[in-house]
Amino acid sequence: MQKTIQSIQKELQNLYSESEIKSFVSLIMEFVCKKSKHAILLDKDSEISREERIRIKEIVDDLKKFRPIQQIIGQTEFFGLPFFINEHVLIPRPETEELIDLILHSIQPEKPLHILDIGTGSGCIAVSLAKYLPEAKIYALDISNEALEIARKNARLNKVEISFFKEDILTTSEKNSWSQFQWDIIVSNPPYIVPHEKEQISANVLKYEPHQALFVPEEQPLLFYETISDIGLKQLKKGGILFFETSALFGKETEQMIREKNYSSVQLYKDISQNDRMIKAIL
Repeated sequence: MQKTIQSIQKELQNLYSESEIKSFVSLIMEFVCKKSKHAILLDKDSEISREERIRIKEIVDDLKKFRPIQQIIGQTEFFGLPFFINEHVLIPRPETEELIDLILHSIQPEKPLHILDIGTGSGCIAVSLAKYLPEAKIYALDISNEALEIARKNARLNKVEISFFKEDILTTSEKNSWSQFQWDIIVSNPPYIVPHEKEQISANVLKYEPHQALFVPEEQPLLFYETISDIGLKQLKKGGILFFETSALFGKETEQMIREKNYSSVQLYKDISQNDRMIKAIL
């Protein structure tokens, strides 16, 4: 096993940081050899089968093409929960965990809340809220059939009940299946990257993650935030809360736009890296 670990490190040493490679080694050995991080440390002299060596080489070759490790192994962890991942959904990120934490600290968990997650993707937000708010009724929508398939798998994996449905909120009518509901919470991590930001985005994101879930038109950076804020005006209960993950580039503009729509309270929060990242707006 030690030779295999050294081989992985050598193959990736000029492509990734030392900390990333260390993380890759743990994930690869755990995924392929079914060994925990602790077992890897204790069992460095154990043998690896030919089939395992072949699979490890395939994974390393994919990493050399900058394919995300989560897509390669088809899974990741988010907010302490397991999730399936593929090329049709964004890989859940730590900033979104901070959004979940903000929601959980903003409400009374024992209340039977009605929550809508718009643009659910992998279902990471909806599933996490369903897991930690067992009394809540969670609904989640997305424009992508492929994303909804993954989200449903993740709900089953984590043993939670969520009502999923397909919808394009930019073209939806007032007679859709969910517009008759009144919500305690609407939450969304919508597309918010404008094309000129592409130069700052890593190659693995641009090449392997779904652009439909990432980008908005250059001239309409707040497109989804405006649309969802208007939905909130019609469908949030009085005192209901709108939560967004937002672009660090347009956080203040998004906050101001929501204020102008006469929500009673609007707060912009920074993430752990001190970027404008989350908005909480009370109707």
